[in-house]
Amino acid sequence: MPDLWMPGATRLDIGDHAPTDGGPAKAIAHITWDKNASAAKPVDLVPYENLRSYFSGSGRTVAPHVLWDPFTGRGTQFVPANSRSKSLVDLTGGTRTNRAGSVVIQIEALFFPYCRVGKAVYPRLADTPCEGWEELHAWVKSWGVADAWPNGRPENCTRNAQTWETKSGWYPHKGVPENGHDDPLSWPAFPKSSTPAPSKKYEPFPGSGFFTAGRRSPIIAAMHNRLVAEGCNKYQSSAHADVWGGGDERSYAAWQRKLGYAGSAADGIPGPTSWAKLHVPNT
Repeated sequence: MPDLWMPGATRLDIGDHAPTDGGPAKAIAHITWDKNASAAKPVDLVPYENLRSYFSGSGRTVAPHVLWDPFTGRGTQFVPANSRSKSLVDLTGGTRTNRAGSVVIQIEALFFPYCRVGKAVYPRLADTPCEGWEELHAWVKSWGVADAWPNGRPENCTRNAQTWETKSGWYPHKGVPENGHDDPLSWPAFPKSSTPAPSKKYEPFPGSGFFTAGRRSPIIAAMHNRLVAEGCNKYQSSAHADVWGGGDERSYAAWQRKLGYAGSAADGIPGPTSWAKLHVPNT
């Protein structure tokens, strides 16, 4: 059986689990659209923590399965894959939108058009670094969701109810029957292949929640050595190299900037894509 909880994502179970109805496996693409901005008036991206708190608090009645930050690769999952979530409008007497499949995995990308991160402005979700997309896609695909947009990609889609009932794949919020939202407007392309199994040569990504102050692990020492080797040494000393601290955060932020990330995408907290490129030796 595939993983009920996405590997690498923070697990924040809000309860209220309920089964789906069966049928073609689906994934629903949303953006959070927290602010209205424009090319003339961009607005700073809303902090990830705000949305995580919202979906686990006052917004739990509309929470998705996964909140995804495409700038850092962070993810938080609120309900298991085999439960329905509640991010879709579900009118009485119609198709049970949130349950209409063997799974109906709903993804909320932290994004709104013309959001600003650092000095960069992003008109479309597809323009962001899309950090963590390959891992997110691979997990969704493991649940049988086809690499297809049966009602069309977000840029040009329909709300064909017959297709919705019979075809597996990804559906934009805008392409779901009974739903009048316009999001997500764009979405990254499917990877050419699913993320390969981690090499035994390198340490697999341990998850963003692993990197907390005072964490002691040989993985952190191995990461420390690789950051130094990559010219990203912002450490004051090599004492306690196996304990996560401020020097690790500063050095990892330097690594993220070396990869081309900026703003909150270079916050010093490892994400799955930047971690894979660091080639931390297996411990």
